[in-house]
Amino acid sequence: MLRIMIAVDGSEPSLDAVRHGVKLVRQGLHASLVLAHVQQEATFFELATQDPDLIAGASVAAGRHLMEPAVALVEAAGASYETEVGLGEPAPTLADMAERNGCDMIIIGAWGQGGVRRALIGSVSREVARLSNVPVTIVKHPDPEDVADAQDVVDEE
Repeated sequence: MLRIMIAVDGSEPSLDAVRHGVKLVRQGLHASLVLAHVQQEATFFELATQDPDLIAGASVAAGRHLMEPAVALVEAAGASYETEVGLGEPAPTLADMAERNGCDMIIIGAWGQGGVRRALIGSVSREVARLSNVPVTIVKHPDPEDVADAQDVVDEE
């Protein structure tokens, strides 16, 4: 059985990635899903002024909270899954989590921005693809302008 890691950050593009993974399972792919979230590590100031264990616990709790909509989608589909929350920089931590969990591929969402904005947005998904030792599927969230343009074409026909 394949193990597919899906990066989840609570955003709509990450839920698109979860929907894509669920769709693959519903279509008959024998896979278990690993829903993965990465929280930024605490700053030096936070660590110096707060209990590090409390900060880490709060980060993990926040990560689990952000994953709730993704978990609900996977549970509704009846797919086999696990969750993992990591601490660190998102792209390298996600790549490490995939390797550590024996994942065969990664699915990650990205904002579907056009033009100049594309160069500035989606850096995490591109960096995960660069760092990963397994295939990465990037699920592009539709740009509202692209959706409107496509609707205009349909309306003209």
